[in-house]
This record gives sequence, structure tokens and C-alpha cells, in this order.
Amino acid sequence: MGEMITLKAADGFSLPAYKAMPSGTPRGAIVVNMEIFGVNAHIRRDADKFAKHGYVAIAPQLFERLSPGLDAGYTADDIAKCRALIPNVNWDNTVKDLEAAIAEGKKYGKVGDVGYCWGGAAAWVCASRIGIPSVGYYGGGTTSALANLKPKAPVELHYGAKDQMIPLDGVRKLQAANPDVPIFVYDADHGFNCDERPSYNAKASEIALQRTLAFFAQHVG
Repeated sequence: MGEMITLKAADGFSLPAYKAMPSGTPRGAIVVNMEIFGVNAHIRRDADKFAKHGYVAIAPQLFERLSPGLDAGYTADDIAKCRALIPNVNWDNTVKDLEAAIAEGKKYGKVGDVGYCWGGAAAWVCASRIGIPSVGYYGGGTTSALANLKPKAPVELHYGAKDQMIPLDGVRKLQAANPDVPIFVYDADHGFNCDERPSYNAKASEIALQRTLAFFAQHVG
């Protein structure tokens, strides 16, 4: 369903992205933010999922400046290697790369953004710094280092009650600081949307997807 394309950021940096097209006229476009593991098979399937629901889906390699061509799995070694990249993230560069993906998406109408894990944090940044309607799943840093950001566009957030990396106390504080932001908490762990992780939770994933699709139907098309 999809193909790899090349995006160009405002500073001239080129980055690959996976692009999936719907079968009919696009309802708009969704930028799909990767986890820390790159645009791997799971993220490509997730992009395909949004394409099946009528959106052009674009999944940019948001770690291309740090680890070109990153395509990792979920072994302990993969997790350690990819987590080591997080401290080197430059959010200004991430914003440029997201803007390049958004520009591609605007060829097809309105654009939304969705992200998972680190990409969930990128979705929060996208809503706050770029002003694109965004959905974030269990975004690391959204309840700590990035908690003071204020969204400039509609945003929806999803967390797992069993997520040890994002304690519920932080989620509650984020909700209190942003009472207009819909925040949903599931009886699930970190990574509950990823069907390649032991923490995958099919029920939570499906409920979150339906809420995400309703969000995009309202704010994208």
C-alpha cells in the first residue's frame, strides 16, 4: 500500500518517510510519528491502517539526523540502543522534520498528527509548536520535561495506568493544567498499541483507535 519517499526540511536536510495512500479520494493527511525504533514494520502497518480509513499517511524518519535508516525491533538490545538516542534529540530539528511531513500532507487537505512512545511526545510538541491537531499515545516527557508546553491546536492524549515510565500522578497534573485536553487512561501498560510488544493490549488499542479516528474526523476530515 505504501512507498518510501524523501522529504526536505526547511534547513535543507533530507529525510525518508513512508507514505501510504488511501484507495479513494483522501479525507486529508495524517503524519504518523514513530516510536524510538524508527519507521519499522509496526509503524508502516500503522500508517497503512490510517490509509485504510481514508487518509494519506506519512511516517517520517524522525531520528534520521541521529541514526540514518533506523529500523529496529523490540529486543532488549534494540531498546537499549534506541533509548540511548533520546538525550541527543534536538526538538528544533524535530519540528523542522515534522513540518516537512506536514507540508507533504497539505497537498491532500487538512493535516493531523499522531504519535506513539517518543512519537507521542512529538505529537504534543507538534500541537504546541506547530499548531496541528495531534493525538499522543504514552508520550515520554509529556508529564515531565514537556509538561509546560501549551497546545495551539486540538490535542488528545492516551496513557496506560500500568505504565511505570509515565506515573499516573504526572498524568493527573497534566490534566489539571490542561482541563480542555481529552486525556484517556487505559488498564494497560506502556506500548499498548504496538502488536509487536509484550505489553500489547488489543482492547485498549481498539478503543484508543476509535477515539483517535473520531478526533481526526472532527479536526481533519
